[in-house]
Amino acid sequence: MDAIKSFYGNEIAQVVIGLFALLTILSIIVLSLVWIERKYLGRLQMRMGPMRVGPHGLLQPIADAIKLVSKEDIMPDWVDRWVYWLAPLVLFVPSFLIWVTIPSSPTIMLRDLELGLLYVIAFSVVSIVGLIMAGWGSANKYGVLGGLRSVAQLISYEIPIIVVALTIAMMAHSLNLLDIVDAQSTTPFILLQPFGLFIFFIAGLAEVGRTPFDIYFAESEIMGGPFIEYSGAHWAIFFLAEYINTFLLAALIALLFLGGWAGPFLPDVVWFFIKVYSLVILFFWFRGTFPRLRIDQLMGLAWKALVPLSFLNFIVTACVLFYGWPNWALSGLNLVLLVGVFAASYRVMNSKTRTPKLNLVPAREVRRA
Repeated sequence: MDAIKSFYGNEIAQVVIGLFALLTILSIIVLSLVWIERKYLGRLQMRMGPMRVGPHGLLQPIADAIKLVSKEDIMPDWVDRWVYWLAPLVLFVPSFLIWVTIPSSPTIMLRDLELGLLYVIAFSVVSIVGLIMAGWGSANKYGVLGGLRSVAQLISYEIPIIVVALTIAMMAHSLNLLDIVDAQSTTPFILLQPFGLFIFFIAGLAEVGRTPFDIYFAESEIMGGPFIEYSGAHWAIFFLAEYINTFLLAALIALLFLGGWAGPFLPDVVWFFIKVYSLVILFFWFRGTFPRLRIDQLMGLAWKALVPLSFLNFIVTACVLFYGWPNWALSGLNLVLLVGVFAASYRVMNSKTRTPKLNLVPAREVRRA
């Protein structure tokens, strides 16, 4: 009996230590992402970004974190207190627990789950409940509107993400993230699924609420969305969850399409972080380049484009695998779909921005009339 208690006690201690180490690493990563985003957007906008606190502003994220934690936490009298207090935790905890099974190398992870990809998808959906609770618990009409818009957006874009993830699992014949990376040992899935990567990338940006898909907390439209009544440390938790999800999206793209940690010369962990941070910089470039979409454009992009296209890609991949066609056939079909989507998008955008022709009447005929 004592041996059993000792065994379970040691295992619980290891889990607690692992979770604490994971939280510490993710907090450091979030601080680095804040600094990189500010400096990179500054360069895009021809300015220097943060420079005052620390060399080249390296300590600016720490100063911001201290400011958020030390700010007065104001809570209105009319809020639903239990819902109001629990909403940040319901949003943050699933985003944190997802990292339990995310590998950064064949040996560095907390738990190797056979259904790891299913675990990631299932817990990512739970975060939507936190946004609903934040809007509803605030008892504010703008917060409720922001919560409802967040539900509409996140559920809509969750569908193409799940379908593309199932397509990758079908190609790897496994839901284990290690097996998915091993299946790309010879050919990364980006070469076989460029169209799937395009859908996953766009839907993922909308899922984490990054610009140009940050419509549900657009300050110019609904006063900050479901977070309107939050301040101080509670608002910082929402902020922390957003950056953790951004890093998670980059990690999933690296694992599902870019071969994970595969690369020559450098250690596996180094290659993993090189790929992930490169994708994060691409996300920041999107923020500094594209304007925010309207709500009708946002929902139309999901239901009229990404959802049917993700199912089309799934069917095409299933046919190729079922009939045993070579890999170049799948790559070719994906490229045809990708070029077709870009051509159709260009034609639609060009038709909407084209200046209408004016039927001008010559001055001579006007004088005769």
